[in-house]
Parts: sequence; structure tokens; C-alpha cells
Amino acid sequence: MMRSLYAGVSGLQNHQTRMDVIGNNVANVNTTGFKKGRVNFQDLLSQTQAGAARPNERIGGVNPKQVGLGVNIASIDTIHTQGSLQTTGVKTDVAIQGEGFFIFRDGDQSLYSRAGAFSLDAEGTLVNPSNGMRLQGWQAQTVDGQTFVNPSSEIGDLRIPIGSKDPAKATSEVFIASNLNKLTPTIPADNPSAEAVRAGTWQTSYEIFDPFGGNLRLEIDYTRAPEDQGANLWQGTMRLVDQDGNEVPAQLSVGGTANGDGDNTFLIQFDNFGTLESLQNAAGGIDNVDDLQIQVQFQVPETAIPDVVDPEEVNPAFIGAPGDPITQTFNVNLGEVGSFTDSTTQFASESSNKIKRQDGYTMGYLQDFRIDQSGTVTGIFSNGTNRALGQIALASFVNPGGLEKAGENNYVVTINSGEADIGPSGQAGKGKFIAGALEMSNVDLATEFTDMIVTQRGFQSNSKTIQTSDQMLQELLTLKR
Repeated sequence: MMRSLYAGVSGLQNHQTRMDVIGNNVANVNTTGFKKGRVNFQDLLSQTQAGAARPNERIGGVNPKQVGLGVNIASIDTIHTQGSLQTTGVKTDVAIQGEGFFIFRDGDQSLYSRAGAFSLDAEGTLVNPSNGMRLQGWQAQTVDGQTFVNPSSEIGDLRIPIGSKDPAKATSEVFIASNLNKLTPTIPADNPSAEAVRAGTWQTSYEIFDPFGGNLRLEIDYTRAPEDQGANLWQGTMRLVDQDGNEVPAQLSVGGTANGDGDNTFLIQFDNFGTLESLQNAAGGIDNVDDLQIQVQFQVPETAIPDVVDPEEVNPAFIGAPGDPITQTFNVNLGEVGSFTDSTTQFASESSNKIKRQDGYTMGYLQDFRIDQSGTVTGIFSNGTNRALGQIALASFVNPGGLEKAGENNYVVTINSGEADIGPSGQAGKGKFIAGALEMSNVDLATEFTDMIVTQRGFQSNSKTIQTSDQMLQELLTLKR
């Protein structure tokens, strides 16, 4: 009876622990990124009253006789199943779909969490707003004008410098994909009328940028060459015009051969299928291999150069001594030989004014940012450019159940969790990010309430064991009256 008393006590104590875990789960049913706990029981030591006997030629074997001494907690597990995602629409809220943990830095200590409710502090650093811990990732680097994120480098704080400047970039490439109407009339060579010139000329224009972000207008006039010069031949005349409407002197080169001063003409030869065949300038330079392009070189007008140059607003490569002329070179790409896609063509359809794109822009300010599925933070600038600012890092563990809860939705590494494997999303089994959403608790109330009922009945049953054992002891005491 004494054994049953203590077995009942162990049942009461351990069912109380299970109830504590269930209560904690229910309390955190709405906690962002919370992972529920689970209690597993195992039997305690058993007292052996008789050992097992081996069978022999006369009789069979005998099983051991043991009396159990109660119940014990085998483990309290943290269940790292995926929680439901709740859309919030907040751009700094990020949920992880799949494996992995956010990494936070508190001084020299690294902590890990599934809670992705972030905000910016006064310095633009992504932090946990409840405790100020800094989210870790890779800050973007800029080398030779190219911005990139290097996820093989050491992680650090992620800073989003709202209001910072994006320096101006001079145009270096212009891509043209116009169509020139094959039915365009040829302009008469002798005394053409204004109407004939208008009908036989197609002009395309586009804005380009100098090193300081000032804009120039690139204009190209296309006219059909006379039939005696060859079929499917067009002449182009290129001009650069500043903001005051003045033409800026420029020199054209094709195939490494430059036109003479003041001659901005070139010839485009199409094949019978309407695709590019070759390009030639007035000086005899020919380009008929792969991509056809015209190199344009000019001096930036002095009126476009600011008196005081802010190095943050212009590519430093263009900043020279005061008064030095600044030469800018860019390529006008007409398209690929024999290609219909994104190239200049000649079909019997309306001419189109299609300059596909150019790569220059003026100085801008960081206005906004977005976070994509890879965790890359992309800055949106007022000059229309988008640029990577950094990338959020993820940590994964061989045994995430071995992590120790440290409060505030955080975990710390233990000797049984394994070291953190840090990398970008989508690699080594890591999940992806969902911006504008949060991962909710993985607590299932129906399961918790069912476990609560079972735990309550187990507690009551063990209390009955103690009561019954007490009554048996009472009967024993009353044997002698």
C-alpha cells in the first residue's frame, strides 16, 4: 500500500507538470512564432519480487514478478511544426515558410526566433521592436558601380537608410527596337517639299543622362536611301539636344571608325526578311557581326556641370579638376543581326518609336523598400531605380528540438541542438520568406483541450489511488480495537 501511495503521488506531480505545459500552450495560442510543448511519460523504477526462471526439461520458464513504483517525465519536447500564416500587410513583417530561424544579435550573443515582427529604429536598422535586438543578414556591397549581396560573407546588422542618396549614373547603353515602315516614300533628291520631307522622315527620340543626372535628348531621323544606292537601305541622322534646345556636338563611330566632325549620319542595311544585316557610317566603318551598335562620344556642356559637385550625387569617376572638360561615351544598340526580337526591323507596318531602354538616371533618394521570398531587401528610389540593400539570413539546426527557450520568442543553442548552419533562404533545406505576413502559434486548441481533459482525469485517478490506499491503511489500523 505504501508503494501505491507513492505511485499515486508521482502521478499527481507529473500530471500537474503536464497540465502546466498545456496551460502554457493555451496561454500562447496567439503568440507570434510560438512552438508548443509536449510532455511524454515513462514508467519509473519497478521493484522485482521474483526474477525470471529459465525453462528446463521438466517445466517451462517463469516470467519475472515486478511492481511498478510510479510514473516519470520522459521528455518535454518543443514541437517545431509550421504555424499558420496571417497576412498583416506590414512591409517589415516577415514569416518563414519551411525550416529555419531568424538570427538576432544581443551584444555578443546570438539568439534565434521564428517571430518576424520587425521594425526600423532611428538609425534605420531592422530590429525586434519589443527588445531592440538587431536582425542579422548581409548588407549589400557596391563595387565598380555594381551592387550585390554576398551571402558567403560574415553576417551583420541590416540597415535600410531611408532618405539616403542614389548617385546619378551617366547613360552608357541605349537599346533601340523601332520598326521602320518599308512603304515609307523616298525623299526626292532635288528641291523636296516640306510635305515630302515630313512624309519620308521618321524620328525617334529618347532622354539620356549626363554624369550629373542632367538630361539630354537623343534624336534619330530615319529616311529611306534612294533605290540606286541599294534596296532595304536606310539613312539615319543622330543629334544630341540639351535642355535649352541647343545641339551638342557629338562624334559617331562604327566598327572602330569615327565619322568626321559634324557628320552624324549612318546607314542601316536590312535583308529581304526585314531584319538587320549591317551597319555603316559615313567614314566607312562597318559592323555586320552579332549586335550592331554606334558609339557616340561628346563633351558634357559646361552649363550642365554644377559649380559645386557633391560626390554623393555623381559617379566619382567623372569628377576631375575644376574646369576640365568631361567626355561621355555611350553606345546606341540597334539590335542583333537576323533577329526579330528587341531589334530594329523593316516591315510594311507603321513605323514605331520604340527605344527599349537606357541605363542612365538622375540622382534619387531612397523612398521605400520591399522584402522578397529570398529575404532580399530591395530599395525603391525616387529616380525610378531599384537596388538591393541587403538580405536576411536564416539559421538551421540538425536538432531544432534541442534548442533552449530563452523567453521573448527566442531560442539559444545547446550542446544537443548542433551549431547553427547560416545561409540564405532556399539553400540546405531552409525555407522561404513571406513578406507582409507573420507565422502564428502552432497550438491547436482542440488538441490542447482534449489533452487537458485526459490530464485532468489522470490527475483525478491518481488522487483516487491515494484515497483508496489511505482507506486500506485505515482498515489496517482498525483490525485491533
